[in-house]
Amino acid sequence: MTEDRHIWEGWHVSDFVEDLSVTFSNKNFKSKEQLKQWCKDEQPYYKQHIPEVYKYFLNKWQQEQ
Repeated sequence: MTEDRHIWEGWHVSDFVEDLSVTFSNKNFKSKEQLKQWCKDEQPYYKQHIPEVYKYFLNKWQQEQ
């Protein structure tokens, strides 16, 4: 993961991952698409798909199953 990649207004990949990590473990995703949509919806300020953020949580989700 390219954690230092700048995404928007001083926010980097690692900032989005850190912000979403707080609520990730409380979710029960039924599909990859649902996870992808959750990432976009829950990201602060920037509501577009960030591949690195999605891949991070996809890997985490798959490890939990």
